[in-house]
Amino acid sequence: MPRLSRVASQARTRRQLVATAQQLFLRDGYFATSLDRVAEAAGYSKGAVYSNFRSKDELCLAVLDAILAERGAQISAAVAEGASFRDKLAGFERWADAVIGDEGWSTLEIEFASQVRSDPTLGTALADRAASIRAVIATLISVGAAEAGRELPMPAEELATALLSLGLGLALQRAFDKQVTVRALTDTIRVFAGLPVLYEPGG
Repeated sequence: MPRLSRVASQARTRRQLVATAQQLFLRDGYFATSLDRVAEAAGYSKGAVYSNFRSKDELCLAVLDAILAERGAQISAAVAEGASFRDKLAGFERWADAVIGDEGWSTLEIEFASQVRSDPTLGTALADRAASIRAVIATLISVGAAEAGRELPMPAEELATALLSLGLGLALQRAFDKQVTVRALTDTIRVFAGLPVLYEPGG
């Protein structure tokens, strides 16, 4: 097997560090996981970590990017399965039910967001990442409203912000109360899109 070039070797090291950090951050939390632990678990020196990331915050941003890329691909796949908006929303609801409230993810987001108090530049970085999620939600709402022939009560971007906030709140609740469902989120999307909200008798 040919030897990896220096650039390829560094890229592989970076991927392994991010994957290891993601596992530890989600399992043990952001604050409980040190760079020493990440380096040891990945089989590298602490110097190897610092040659790829300036700080634990920067490493965590890379982890969040990896998670968001995975979640984004999952959402796109779930929504793509349906031909109509109702089918797309059903796919989104299945994804949300499986993911929103994941204890590791919810805890990591809360812990890392608290870092903004000591480093305001992280606020901008997190805002940029949240914007990509809002864009997906805004598109879903717009498609639903167009299919229903309804005019949205406010810009889709503002509605997406409200729904993202609702989703974050649901994630926190579902992290400690598995009885909380994601129907509040998907039904709100239905209401915004001008679609009926149907409940089974006794539901």
